[in-house]
Amino acid sequence: MKKHIHHFVYSALLLGLLLTACGTAVSSARPQQTVTVNPSFQAQLSPVPTIPPYRCGAWASNNAPGSGSTIQIYARLTKDTLGVSGITAQAVVHFQDFDAPLDSQTTDDGGYVAFPLSLQGRQPRQVPATVDVTFSVSNKNITCTAFFTPQ
Repeated sequence: MKKHIHHFVYSALLLGLLLTACGTAVSSARPQQTVTVNPSFQAQLSPVPTIPPYRCGAWASNNAPGSGSTIQIYARLTKDTLGVSGITAQAVVHFQDFDAPLDSQTTDDGGYVAFPLSLQGRQPRQVPATVDVTFSVSNKNITCTAFFTPQ
């Protein structure tokens, strides 16, 4: 019993020392500086970006083909969201070690083109490749990019 009393007394003294050592430090917070927004700031408008009249998108029929597969590279040209027909498109495949042009295609009534692409093991497995499709319209080139990674 004496042992428990001594243990209790020592524990209480130790706790008291710890609490005294920690103490409570009072720090007064400094008031924060007031921020004023100049009213003319709200009158300044950022320019709204203009939407280009022609836009395109490109994609592969299979993003993870076998290294010897044949895939299709699709692209679409639009003007104000409607497909543009009769426009010639060029495509270039960017393999790891070289670039290969594909045969030109012309957009259909919906603005779509399809380029057949036989991989023939020309791109290493697990290494992404890209294909740039460029439409020439109104003396401007509009380019979009598709990708695939052979498995």
